[in-house]
Amino acid sequence: MFQLFGNAVGQVALVSVLVGAGLPALFAVGIRALAIGAGGSAEVDNAPGRPAMKLVAYVCFALVLAVIAVGITIIVSSGFGYQVSFEHVFPTFVKKH
Repeated sequence: MFQLFGNAVGQVALVSVLVGAGLPALFAVGIRALAIGAGGSAEVDNAPGRPAMKLVAYVCFALVLAVIAVGITIIVSSGFGYQVSFEHVFPTFVKKH
């Protein structure tokens, strides 16, 4: 019984660290990449902008928004009696048993 409890606590702790610290860190990487992409007064050394870093920033922002959307979808679907299944990679709604 204690082993199951320990496994559950470990899983919750892992998800908490990934979502609680990982998403803000990914957002911060996106902000930093956006500043490098802009260059000029956005940087301390007034370096020229790097357009490729803007793409990196947008990918970071898209990932953060996608994780937030999936989280909200899981919460809302639970309230309507469905669950979200990732069986076919893309999230699908499945009626709860």
